[in-house]
Amino acid sequence: MTRAIDERLGIVGGGAIATGLAATAARLGPVTVVVRTAARVDPVRHALGAVCARLGDDVDPARVDVVTDRAALAQASFVVEAIAEDVVAKRALLAHLDAELGPDAILATTTSSLSIADLAAASGRPDRFAGLHVFNPVPRMALVELCFTSAASEATRDRAVALCEALGKTAVEVPDVPGFVVNRLLFPYLFAAVRTLEETGLSAEAVDACMTLGTGHPMGPLSLLDLVGLDVALAIGDALDLEPPARLRRLAAEGALGRKAGRGFHSY
Repeated sequence: MTRAIDERLGIVGGGAIATGLAATAARLGPVTVVVRTAARVDPVRHALGAVCARLGDDVDPARVDVVTDRAALAQASFVVEAIAEDVVAKRALLAHLDAELGPDAILATTTSSLSIADLAAASGRPDRFAGLHVFNPVPRMALVELCFTSAASEATRDRAVALCEALGKTAVEVPDVPGFVVNRLLFPYLFAAVRTLEETGLSAEAVDACMTLGTGHPMGPLSLLDLVGLDVALAIGDALDLEPPARLRRLAAEGALGRKAGRGFHSY
């Protein structure tokens, strides 16, 4: 159950995580989403409308303002960076955002594998910085992996936990290690599923059926990789120092990135 939110939320990014988080927060109050270019405004608005429609009549997409000007974040009290899993891009964006935000605003990142200490240092406000790893699809997934450095203030920790609770999520504080907990355990399994394809000639459908029907998983490993995005999976594999399977690399190089591209291990 959600409760009142005390933060004005800003989100930077236009992908599935950003739109899912914005739609989830729109139940509670106004949200500002900043996208990189004007060409992304209408597609992100359309994606937000679709997510909000699935959530019910009490989620109004009009509560989400999609803009290109980062100056709109000056009124936000809690800003979440949700761009691609690229450490250079994240460092640069976080450094720029520091100048746009009010002195008491908290800055967070949705990274699923990168060092929070590194990104906190890049942000220029390590005492007001948090790792806020939400899971896709954000409206349905209950967990948030919260990660802080030793520099994070108690107020930052308390406000991050309160935000998660307001969004109806369960926050679990995790250590600042590559992949935190979920991806640290999950990705060796996902990559093993791809190697099973390579070594046995089984179809993706067969592997996924074995794991959904045989272990009770809600989604097979290859469908899950498609949902995550094969480009994101490669970045997480690199961060975890795992060698991605050849078939995964080949599909990504072809642009078959999963659901968002219409093709990955499965077709959509």
